[in-house]
Amino acid sequence: MKKGKETNKKRIIIYISIILIILYLMYAVYMLVKQPTDKVTVDKGTLYLEETDIGYVIRNEQVVKGNNYKNGMERIKNEGEKTAKGDSIYRYYSKNEEKLKEQIADLDTKIQEALTKQAGLETSLKLSDIKLLENQIDEKVELLNKTTDISKIAEYKKQIMNLVTKKAKISGESSASGSYLKQLYNQRTKLEEQLNSGAEYIKAPSSGIVSYKVDGLEETLTPNNFSTLSKEFLENLNLKTGQLIATNDECGKVIDSSNCYIATISNSEKAKNAKVKDSVQVRLSNTKIINAKITYISQENENETLIILEIDKQISELANYRKISFDLIWWSDTGLKVPNQAIVEENGLNYVVRNRAGYLDKILVEVTRKNDKYSIVSNYSTDELKELGYTTDEIINMRKLSIYDEVVLNPDLSKVQ
Repeated sequence: MKKGKETNKKRIIIYISIILIILYLMYAVYMLVKQPTDKVTVDKGTLYLEETDIGYVIRNEQVVKGNNYKNGMERIKNEGEKTAKGDSIYRYYSKNEEKLKEQIADLDTKIQEALTKQAGLETSLKLSDIKLLENQIDEKVELLNKTTDISKIAEYKKQIMNLVTKKAKISGESSASGSYLKQLYNQRTKLEEQLNSGAEYIKAPSSGIVSYKVDGLEETLTPNNFSTLSKEFLENLNLKTGQLIATNDECGKVIDSSNCYIATISNSEKAKNAKVKDSVQVRLSNTKIINAKITYISQENENETLIILEIDKQISELANYRKISFDLIWWSDTGLKVPNQAIVEENGLNYVVRNRAGYLDKILVEVTRKNDKYSIVSNYSTDELKELGYTTDEIINMRKLSIYDEVVLNPDLSKVQ
């Protein structure tokens, strides 16, 4: 009986212990969620004030198209390749080009066969007629070298020239194979002339980047008509964001490589207060951040602003698109990055509380940039501290915030000396 009661008591104690442990763990988890940590490490970072917008790419570009576009085209300059003014960028095939090429290829085969036959013929001739003529020439040359008689010298020279001509006729054009070869070469030359004269070469009207991505908006979205652009106008183009421009097989174009433009409609307060010539940054889908400048602003309505940005990088890459998604970065700043929760204001000045091995120090900092979650802070210079009224001794003893310092979140300055 006793043993049964003792067993029950032990079970009750174990159950209570388990319940207490569970309650404690639940409380610990709750506190961790409520306030995950009360300290963070200061690190060097970059803050951005940015927004994601839809942009329409505007280029200074000129489409070039010849008369023979129905014949098909052959690229001389590749997509994205730079060209100088007047360079041939592509050509249209001549009429019946394939047929002419087939005829030339057929002649090449016949010429090769004739050359092979002629080589065999010349081999047999050298064993008979040509060898005989060569011996005769050698004899005349030897006689020429031995005589000083002017009349005989003239006669020997005449005989030698006759023998040389005879040899050339036997082994060259006057032979059947030589005459046939000459005929084949003449036919091939005429076909090549016909092929080249019928081809139309298209030259670059200006220097720039060659592209075959032609969408028909080259004369619509140009830098010459910013004032005609509006939200309604851009939306009525019915373009899909991120869609690649198809390659055209009838013409090409040359794009100004010095700059291009992005038109966007923004509903942010920063856009409403922006000014022409303001410097901003653009982050494209390839994550590259490039500098940009505002070149045109038009207020669409109370909430929306049309902004046109000028950029001078990534022009070749943007040639593939007409409508893109991008990040408009109004400003960025790099420095000591701390959460806004770590900063407390007192008498118009900002402070953080540093924790170093359990010792807390109140440190004056200057907030240079701030967004919703973080701030970029820096230490005041000596001159700035003097302007704030600090004495030289106070400045000497003043502590500075450094990278990798630990700062307290939601600090209570009353608990810091």
